Amino acid sequence: MKNLPLLFCGIFFALAFSFTGLILSSHIQLGSLTRTTETLVPSDEDPTVLVMPEGETLFPAMPGGIEQQGKDVYISMGCIYCHTQQIRRSGFGADIDRGWGSRQTVARDYITQDRVLLGTMRAGPDLANVGGRIFQQGGRDWHHLHLYNPQITSEGSTMPPFAFLYELREIDGTASADALKFPPDSKYAPEAGYEVVPTRRAKALVEYLLSLKINYSLPEAPISE
Repeated sequence: MKNLPLLFCGIFFALAFSFTGLILSSHIQLGSLTRTTETLVPSDEDPTVLVMPEGETLFPAMPGGIEQQGKDVYISMGCIYCHTQQIRRSGFGADIDRGWGSRQTVARDYITQDRVLLGTMRAGPDLANVGGRIFQQGGRDWHHLHLYNPQITSEGSTMPPFAFLYELREIDGTASADALKFPPDSKYAPEAGYEVVPTRRAKALVEYLLSLKINYSLPEAPISE
């Protein structure tokens, strides 16, 4: 028992040292990050100080309400277990060569997020810039078909279907404007007289995916030409 104070002090200093090194130092380094413009210019008062030009767009953009709802669906569906949201720099992986993004992601890209979904495994492609790749994939229609059954858009995919996020119903008069548009002769299309329409959760999830864009430069991470 006579060594109890020494043991207590040892445990205290070990925890304090860990807290300082892992949490406090990270907060000092990253906690002051704010949204910024794509470029900085010299200040009129002091040319050695760089400031944001007035009137330019701030990045990263603030998420909208339906996008936040879609993020909750993304988490609840377990998408975070198979997809990452972090683009590695050139030389540390083939993310940029694969077309997953035009630059690496940095800490500032995540400051508007209350929960950062970096991920730990890539059973599927990285999604940090999936909303910026819609020109390759056809936008909302592609994503809805991909969620309904990935085999429609990506034959051989290991991703499970999320058909339960969609409703099969009989067409009453004219087809719904948001009904899924299946390829001709698709074996996954509903029978004649029926349509597949997304539920609100499906719509929110797709809007969240489309909002994931790293198509802007940051002072510390410019997009190279």
